Amino acid sequence: MAFLFVLAGLVYMEATKKHPVNWFPSYSKEDKIPLGTYVLHDLLQETYGKNFVEKNAPPFEVFQEHNLKGTYLFINNRLTFDQVELDSLLAWVKIGNTAFISANYLGENLLDTLHLKTETAVNIQKIATQPLVKLVNKKFATQKPFHLKKDFAINYFSEIDTLSQTVLGVSASFIDSVKMQEPRVNFIKAPIGKGEIFLHLQPEIFSNFFILSEENAVHTAQVFSYLNSTNKINWDNYYKTGKRVDISPLGVLLNNKYFKWAYYFALLGVLLFVIFEGKRKQRSIPIVQPLANKTYQYTRTIAGMYLDKKEYKLVAEKQIALFLEYIRTRLRVPTETLNDRFYKAVAERSGNTQQETLNLFTFIEHLQNKRFTTQEELLKLYQEIKEFKKKTDGKP
Repeated sequence: MAFLFVLAGLVYMEATKKHPVNWFPSYSKEDKIPLGTYVLHDLLQETYGKNFVEKNAPPFEVFQEHNLKGTYLFINNRLTFDQVELDSLLAWVKIGNTAFISANYLGENLLDTLHLKTETAVNIQKIATQPLVKLVNKKFATQKPFHLKKDFAINYFSEIDTLSQTVLGVSASFIDSVKMQEPRVNFIKAPIGKGEIFLHLQPEIFSNFFILSEENAVHTAQVFSYLNSTNKINWDNYYKTGKRVDISPLGVLLNNKYFKWAYYFALLGVLLFVIFEGKRKQRSIPIVQPLANKTYQYTRTIAGMYLDKKEYKLVAEKQIALFLEYIRTRLRVPTETLNDRFYKAVAERSGNTQQETLNLFTFIEHLQNKRFTTQEELLKLYQEIKEFKKKTDGKP
């Protein structure tokens, strides 16, 4: 029994304990964790409106767009452009655009191209390294440094090209007070042709954790104040450690344009095979004979019975009824009202003259009004209906 109480207590403690804070360096716009950029993305989108554009494709593909202008914003814990992509980025900046790159670690090819070197600060007085960050511009010089109250690596530029590159910000390690000791360069501006490139080594200042802590959002705004407020902001979603990745086989295929078109052509080939090969191989469909229409034989039998009994009046009525049915179904003319309009319509659709049509229906009316019908009149009715039908469809 004691074992069950202990087990229940352990289960309760496990179920009610607080989840540890996720400090994964995501920098994704979708993440609300401390090192996500949900808040920054929302603020920039609200500030720039239509001038805020998201780029999900690799930068190399984006740089092929003819109307791409403004500022390209890269924020992540690590950014390593390959040489082809870096050349495309620098060529785009040279024509008058701006690249803003913030990352703890930058690729060697970017550093070599701009004649830069980076190192990580080591605090010999304390094991922890909580960064202090500050801008060096006179507008912000009187303000105290901003404190990141969490252990983060402090990276800085140990070598820069002082003839062309401008120092914009510094960082240091927090020791006992919010006072910078041995500040090191962590934010610079480098001119490239008609444009410029900003390099920043403390991307944590753009995270949810920093912006929502005390008045730290002021420093983030100060950093962005170096960007042209009228420029279009191109937000990079591709180089993000925490971006959502589709790992399904079909997703991998469709994310590569060559595999994607190969997949589409394969589907098209299968469709064509089904259409053409399926026609050649399908089994023959048996012919189902329709049910025979016995109406004619039945009518002849009934008529024969009436003729044997010399009931010519009844035979004439049946023949007239069948003829009117013929008018309705074959010529598509209603037979409720027999007038000049009716005679004209029947004549036009049957190939008979209006006078011939009128004569036939006058004779029919004559037989309907008589009490008795003779054999001669019955034969005459049969012949006239037969001749009338001949002109309609060439057979009785």
